[in-house]
Amino acid sequence: MSLSTDTSSAASPFRLTQENKPIVIASLFILVILAVGTIYTLSTQGTATLLSPTYLLQQLQVGAFLGIVAAGMMLVILLGHIDLSVPWTLAAAAMMATAVGGPAAIPVGLAVGLIVGLVNGFGVAYLRIPSMIFTLGVNAVMRGLMVAHTGGFAPQTAATDLMQWLAVGKVLGIPVALLVWALVSICAVLLLNRTAPGRAIYAIGNKEAAAYLAGIPTRVIIVTAFALCGMAAGLAGTLLAGYSTKAYQGMGDAYLLPAIASVVIGGTHILGGRGRYLGTLIGVILIVLLNSVLSIMQMPEAGRQVIYGSVIILMLLVYGRGEKVTQ
Repeated sequence: MSLSTDTSSAASPFRLTQENKPIVIASLFILVILAVGTIYTLSTQGTATLLSPTYLLQQLQVGAFLGIVAAGMMLVILLGHIDLSVPWTLAAAAMMATAVGGPAAIPVGLAVGLIVGLVNGFGVAYLRIPSMIFTLGVNAVMRGLMVAHTGGFAPQTAATDLMQWLAVGKVLGIPVALLVWALVSICAVLLLNRTAPGRAIYAIGNKEAAAYLAGIPTRVIIVTAFALCGMAAGLAGTLLAGYSTKAYQGMGDAYLLPAIASVVIGGTHILGGRGRYLGTLIGVILIVLLNSVLSIMQMPEAGRQVIYGSVIILMLLVYGRGEKVTQ
């Protein structure tokens, strides 16, 4: 068995393979969303708001938080697992970062995410508890700890200047949050395509027992992936606190399902073993633009949820039922 199980990495980006098909479909759907939104704004406002570079940069800035969470979630899903502790990992990191403040704020936020990720990884890899159950329990524990920490009230702390600059600042007209997302993306691509742990993640996702027999330290890789997922949630929480100028309870609830949807819509197999980071990137952009267009159309929340869910189901029906690649 070869450790290089990422068969997608060798595929030509211009060839419609099983790995590229989700990326192409999601990209075409993005064009459809932009076209529908542009027609709507032209008919109601007389301007093509969605095609404005300023507007698109603003949406990418908002999407950076989701993109960072999705990058970490992809690592776990590639293993064939799931991390449902993201909402309160994100919130806990934001709350602790703002509570500590000063130069230690961002390191503390990352440390909170890392610790939660290590706990998740230990429970899944060593205790052999199903990730869906264990991470859901950890999410409940984190929620209880944060409610106890704040006494059930909104935290009375504020984000540091550095946190706010990373979230809303700009460098040469480009949002800093977008640059942070780009850095995280580069790290994710290098990890998955250029390192032995990245190849091991694909191997474990295809068949954990076979990967173990091939000499891969499966438990260490699983713990590492969950730790990185936790750190990604912690980083997103720290940045989101800077964007909102403060932390608040439940701030991570809106990021769990969109993060999972972004990864799966981008073509990563929900049972693990197959997926490209480019697909996750496209999935995040699709989700962000879809929500943006629905907001511009002033769609009621109930209607937005129906359309949002229907789009996800439709796209998964189109390409999400393929067999997982095995070696």
